[in-house]
Amino acid sequence: MSNPVNLDTIRLAPKVLLHDHLDGGLRPQTVIDLARAVGYSDLPHEDADELGRWFVAAADSGSLERYLETFSHTVAVMQTEDALARVAAECVEDLAADGVVYAEVRYAPELFQEQGLTLDQVVQAVQEGFRDGERRAAAIGKRIRIGTLLCAMRQNARSAEIANLAVRYRDAEVVGFDIAGPEAGFPPTRNLDAFEYLRQQNAHFTIHAGEAFGLPSIWEAIQHCGAERLGHGVRIVDDIKVDEDGAVHLGRLASYVRDRRIPLEMCPSSNLQTGAAKSIAEHPIGLLAKLRFRVTVNTDNRLMSNCSMSGEFAALHEAFGYGWTDLQWFTVNAMKSAFIGFDERLEIINDVIKPGYTALLE
Repeated sequence: MSNPVNLDTIRLAPKVLLHDHLDGGLRPQTVIDLARAVGYSDLPHEDADELGRWFVAAADSGSLERYLETFSHTVAVMQTEDALARVAAECVEDLAADGVVYAEVRYAPELFQEQGLTLDQVVQAVQEGFRDGERRAAAIGKRIRIGTLLCAMRQNARSAEIANLAVRYRDAEVVGFDIAGPEAGFPPTRNLDAFEYLRQQNAHFTIHAGEAFGLPSIWEAIQHCGAERLGHGVRIVDDIKVDEDGAVHLGRLASYVRDRRIPLEMCPSSNLQTGAAKSIAEHPIGLLAKLRFRVTVNTDNRLMSNCSMSGEFAALHEAFGYGWTDLQWFTVNAMKSAFIGFDERLEIINDVIKPGYTALLE
């Protein structure tokens, strides 16, 4: 008889996370500590519990633009090498404690230069923090590996520069590139030079698309830019019609995404906050998983959404009745879609993920 599926048992399951923002996952007490260290006085609260609740409430607006405003505080306290290293190390510790065995954590280096850090200094500090966090996790028996995605902010004009940075550090566990920020008015095709360079360098990239904007954003990301994965991709459901009798009709774009097995980095709790879905039970992930799109489950911003991988899985279990086999399917989907080598992905699937779920099914 298998173990019951609940939050406590889900924490024991090996999980894979592909879409998590470093500056969206700080511990509230760390935000307070770092603010005091750098003399940042604009925090709305000095108590960790109150501050944590404020972040969630401020992000819970139904607007992506308002949601992104909450980052002004976290970014403000991450402007030194020590702060970046601390946040990165704690990120690894928190993910490992939640049972995550592989994660790709992303951030935009250009946001952390307000006090004069170079892009190289930013990347080196974060990578040092990630490696320190991995060592701390290993010391208490937690296996985790972190790959880094470097983001360019789509409203700025530095994507080629950040793409070059990602390629230069790819032998130091920077596994890929992304563009982030507001979709409306800033289509991915503004960054074609960066994506062409990445393809020439055999480098990996994902693109935030289909969250706050619709099918044109997804189409451009795939067909013009060559995205290997879609950050969110929720609005692909707009190209799927379900008749009253349950018959399903996929449009050409949805068919292409499914047929090509293009991974969708779906973030249920975050999507509720940004208005991309009305409730977990109504989230397109249910239909997309049923239709066997390459769906993955992610956290996006753990601080703003007060979420974890285990919590996301538990919410999906409650909404859709997913069991261990389903959760393993999501996890294997994510590991197959990771930006590390095939042999490395296969080793984690065969030696960590499958045995972990087999134990829970017994």
